[in-house]
Amino acid sequence: MTQSTNISSDERRAVASLAGIFGLRMMGLFLILPVFSAYAHGLKGAAEHPELVGIALGAYGLTQALFQIPFGMLSDRWGRKPVIAMGMLLFAVGSIIAAMSDSIVGVLFGRIVQGSGAVAAAVIALTADLTRDEHRTKAMATIGITIGVSFAISMVLGPLLDQWIGVAGIFWLTGFLSLMSILVLYFIVPEPAAHLHHSDSQVTPALFKKMLNHGDLLRLDFGVLCLHAALTALFVVLPLLLADPAADLLAQSDQWKLYLPVMLLAFAGMVPLIIVAESKRKMKQVFIVSITLLIVACLMLATANDSLLMIAAALLFFFLGFNTLEATQPSLVSKYAPAAAKGTAIGIFNTSQFFGAFVGGVLGGFMYQPATQNYATVFFLIAGLLTVWLMVAIGMRQPSFLVSRALPITITDDQAAKTLENNLLALNGVAEVVVIVEEATAYCKIDSKVVDEDAIRALVEAS
Repeated sequence: MTQSTNISSDERRAVASLAGIFGLRMMGLFLILPVFSAYAHGLKGAAEHPELVGIALGAYGLTQALFQIPFGMLSDRWGRKPVIAMGMLLFAVGSIIAAMSDSIVGVLFGRIVQGSGAVAAAVIALTADLTRDEHRTKAMATIGITIGVSFAISMVLGPLLDQWIGVAGIFWLTGFLSLMSILVLYFIVPEPAAHLHHSDSQVTPALFKKMLNHGDLLRLDFGVLCLHAALTALFVVLPLLLADPAADLLAQSDQWKLYLPVMLLAFAGMVPLIIVAESKRKMKQVFIVSITLLIVACLMLATANDSLLMIAAALLFFFLGFNTLEATQPSLVSKYAPAAAKGTAIGIFNTSQFFGAFVGGVLGGFMYQPATQNYATVFFLIAGLLTVWLMVAIGMRQPSFLVSRALPITITDDQAAKTLENNLLALNGVAEVVVIVEEATAYCKIDSKVVDEDAIRALVEAS
């Protein structure tokens, strides 16, 4: 068995097109974040039930949380592409419902339908089907980077699109892009040779109990829930604060001018923090600093929200912390998750993330009162939630800085698999090994600074 170090053209095409599909779908959710609140308060029924504005903003997260793992498991039975196409179609239908609605209840229903098209797990499973083991980590990282870029672009593009086509137009646009993604799926994404289960990227139901009893992973699940609750609750009130005539800070159509420099600086500032976290093995320290930045930002927004300069500084702190956490949390899940359990751990983590968006919408919706414009109350609430997370995160163990490797095997019996496990574990720097014959894969967790990876491959090839 010879391990190729070069990604093939088919793999490159698969990763690029699937990352594009994933990115466009997430952009469809992110675009309305900076503009929805002001729009929704003008809809029928919003004056009588202002809490529905926040609930509608975060509603997609509830159905995403409910359906993303089942959709991933369903793709094992029905095939990846049919499930992804069904999800994109549901997202398009939800977008059209929201675009055509003139009431907050109608838009809320549209957002719920949007979220029910939960394709994340199925897209990741298809990516795993179309990439070899040695390139899968890079493929998943590409998708993660695409999501981060989509978020940053949406913060700037959302207010501009609102100025040109309105929020209803944004819903129409995202519905159209969702339908176009189905064409990309069937005409550009290659057909996988087989639909195999990949424990490093897909949920394994038998591992649920083990992952839900893992203290450090539970801390991360709670953390990502808090992070996305904070983000959603923040945008229930932030656009309203900026555009408040009494404050005279920044019109809705000009808010992109605030988000553009903030996002650029936050991305630039994130890079050295991630380098310190990974290369200097200071992951926990950077993690704690990032949460602290979020708390400081929310306290600044609560106490100095009459100054555009202070709001800009607060948002820079917030998105510096947010971007760093978005980049490092999945890495931490991979470090803490046992060998062959990463897919299950990530599945639970992603479910917590989506549910957090819903929780944030509910909290922001019920706490904000248009009659009193109590922006500070919401910011203090978010700061309190993040402080609870900080207390939970302090108890987190320093991660082991092991990296995962998935190696293809040719052995077909359990006894040979056990022998290979023992032989691999005898190598210096190999911490965990799980050989799964049905997946034709050996999953290892290794210290890349110590282990001889050529020796690992030689053992696997000789088995």
